Amino acid sequence: MNNREHDWRNDLAVADRLETRLGTMEFTDGAPSSETVENVFDQLDLLHAVNAFTNGYQVASMTALRKGFQSAGVADNEVLMFDVMSSESLFLTANADTVYYLSFIDLSSGPMVVETAPESIGIFDDMAFNWMIDFGFPGPDRGAGGRFLLLPPGYAGDLPDDGFYVGRESRTDHALMLGRAFMTNSDPGPIVDLIKQSLKIYPYAPGGAGTAVATLLEGKVRPGTAAEIPDTTFVHGTGKAFNTIPFTDARFFDQVNEFVQDQPLGFLDPEIMGQFEAIGIVKGEKFDPDARMRAILDEAAAIGTAMSRTVMFNSERSGMQYYPGSAWIALLFVGGYNFETPPPMVTTEGIVPLPATGSRKLHSRTTFFYGYTGITPAMCMRLTGVGSQYLIAYRDSQGAYFEGGAHYTVTLPPGIPQERFWSMTLYDTQTRSMLQTPQLYPRAGSQNYPTPAAEAEPDGSTTLHFAPTKPDGVRDGNWIQTDPERGFFACIRLYSPLQGFFDKSWQIGEIDRID
Repeated sequence: MNNREHDWRNDLAVADRLETRLGTMEFTDGAPSSETVENVFDQLDLLHAVNAFTNGYQVASMTALRKGFQSAGVADNEVLMFDVMSSESLFLTANADTVYYLSFIDLSSGPMVVETAPESIGIFDDMAFNWMIDFGFPGPDRGAGGRFLLLPPGYAGDLPDDGFYVGRESRTDHALMLGRAFMTNSDPGPIVDLIKQSLKIYPYAPGGAGTAVATLLEGKVRPGTAAEIPDTTFVHGTGKAFNTIPFTDARFFDQVNEFVQDQPLGFLDPEIMGQFEAIGIVKGEKFDPDARMRAILDEAAAIGTAMSRTVMFNSERSGMQYYPGSAWIALLFVGGYNFETPPPMVTTEGIVPLPATGSRKLHSRTTFFYGYTGITPAMCMRLTGVGSQYLIAYRDSQGAYFEGGAHYTVTLPPGIPQERFWSMTLYDTQTRSMLQTPQLYPRAGSQNYPTPAAEAEPDGSTTLHFAPTKPDGVRDGNWIQTDPERGFFACIRLYSPLQGFFDKSWQIGEIDRID
């Protein structure tokens, strides 16, 4: 070799011993020892399993949600109905301020039609939390109700000419309908009755309603009969105690496997599916980890839980802080509903789309799917008077986590920017569900059902108190009960938010610890 040539081998050589956080790695002229091989493959299995946990949490979450429905006696195409939801049911960050109605729509036999009720806000997501279409006020029906056609994966059959709202094709054989509706003068009765009268779920009949006779005469679509519309089964959920939250040990991966075996391929990014496959979760194959792998999966679930909770409870590190220096977090404005493209700006000249970043906001995705249910662009749109907006606080004004035995206050300045109503809800840090105390409905807000409305001070501001017992002189509607044995976090919701929220001219106060 010419001595003037560079010897790249010296730059690229691996030392005989590498000291790492995974232990000592030994090599002979670059080839790993048998001990290093076993260690590395254990660590790779652990790494893939942790990634499968943090990047694929939505899969286990949907499996647990559907299992929870079934345990409450709700079959596919039936509707779980809450006039208001109490804390007895474990749902990721649900609330006690709106009427909820939910269903898993079975698409395994073909397209399904859902005739939605008016005066609602809602979404259709597939079982991997891929958004399909909105309905209600944010949807194409604009709150009037309508016929929504849900398409199964790979559908190549006939479609109607008109008369249906058709969203994105589902990537799974089931879709989630998540609807919410507003009370009338703090009374859920009228809207519950309207939903029960209006909501229909039934198979689509190709060549029937929605297809013009002229189209039939072209010979490309066969004439069909009218759709048979069965009565909708509603299961009352208020007061039912059941769980919809995924496991936190190796059973988490059993839930993922159940989902993979039950659904067609293609519901998630191939990179995430590769993480599933790397730990033995493969469509059409038995998932039967041995004792070594089961122990690794237990550890991976523990690490994944620790990482997800750490990312969630420290969201400001991922750019989700809504106000500079504040504890209040807005989850989706960083990367939008697909965690890649921030929501468009709304200006006096019109809507200005923002470019895709070309990369996923992984911490935003982990935070959202670990703590919340459902995904839609409507959750982060900057339009006034439509939908709802949320801010979450995991810490008090001093940067400490909330303790259930302490007394806290938060002040909402005058002119709360909401057209319909506002509410504050407390959630258990363990379950991410409504905090369970004797109060049952851990909320305060402008509605006076199911608990009294919060009352403003003479200057128009509203102060709320979080404490185990009601402080002296505090009105019932201004107090949310806490549990000395449980931590919590807070979420404020603004329904039909106004410009003051988006331009931040109105800013909620920080949550202060009093004692």
